[in-house]
Amino acid sequence: MTGGHEHGRGRLRHLLRSHAHHGADAVDAELEANAQGIRALWISLFGLIATASVEAAVAGISGSVALLGDALHNAADGLTAIPLGIAFLVGRRQPTRRYTYGYGRAEDIAGIAIVILIALSAAVSAYAALRRLAHPAAVTDLIAVAVAALVGFAGNEFVARYRIGVGRKIGSAALVADGLHARSDGLTSLSVLVGAAGLAIGWSWADAVIALLITGAIAATAWQAAREVFWRLMDAVDPALVAQVEDTLRETPLVLDVGRVRLRWIGHRLRAECEVAVDPNLSIVQAHEAAVVAEHNLIHGIARLASVMVHADPLPADGVDYHAVLADHRSRPAVTRPGPPSPGLP
Repeated sequence: MTGGHEHGRGRLRHLLRSHAHHGADAVDAELEANAQGIRALWISLFGLIATASVEAAVAGISGSVALLGDALHNAADGLTAIPLGIAFLVGRRQPTRRYTYGYGRAEDIAGIAIVILIALSAAVSAYAALRRLAHPAAVTDLIAVAVAALVGFAGNEFVARYRIGVGRKIGSAALVADGLHARSDGLTSLSVLVGAAGLAIGWSWADAVIALLITGAIAATAWQAAREVFWRLMDAVDPALVAQVEDTLRETPLVLDVGRVRLRWIGHRLRAECEVAVDPNLSIVQAHEAAVVAEHNLIHGIARLASVMVHADPLPADGVDYHAVLADHRSRPAVTRPGPPSPGLP
């Protein structure tokens, strides 16, 4: 029996020693993820300002109010990098005794601001379209206007793809929302192109009608972005991710069943709290080892998992409830019966 305990302690010490660097690696990963986010914001800012500059120059030559409005819109959208950049910088601060989970939620707050900007874009687009319908205006140099509109679309699409890609890579809902915003602005630029084509054949109302249709697309984008940010603020996660955690726990030696699994996003990193059931005849060291091995497997098996706490409960037998003293305080009971055999166990 003593030899078995020593073997268990040896494996436990090996796990702790081999991953003693994990804390530093986690911090490095956090900083690198934030660095990618900040770099994406700066590149997006310069891309949108360059796009807006081209549109503004052509608008000054052609007298296109629609193109000028799109130029101003793109310039303003580039400035959304400021709240996101502040959020990323705030998120890099270390946890304190007041903010024990750190400042990752700053990104979600920035996401709310971005959703509001998308909604305002839809409102402004609708207003501009209705105003143009009521007061048609002559536009010259339609070819230059069309080219500038294509530049506006290409610039916004580049920024959208870049922001969404980086946002999904580092798990930033705010950056993804801002990318969706840029995509909706690209559609707005295309409305200028279609409007220029309509003007070329004598349809003075064409660009305004297309702008109204684009307003609906922007509103749909606002809804999609708002839903993603809302899910993040409400600690929603993909149910498939929960199932992956449960499967990983069940495959861990000495784990007989899995209880509650809780996951939440804080910034672009996951935190987890899990309960597992083990044989009540195990020693404290063995039960702790089972929890450590489960934690180890989760850290290596779940992407962007920053930290996890695994609580080992003795599996109740013959009606014994090891949590009876907490019966009036638990939102739901812990594991009270064996589940199906865990795959991979002898």
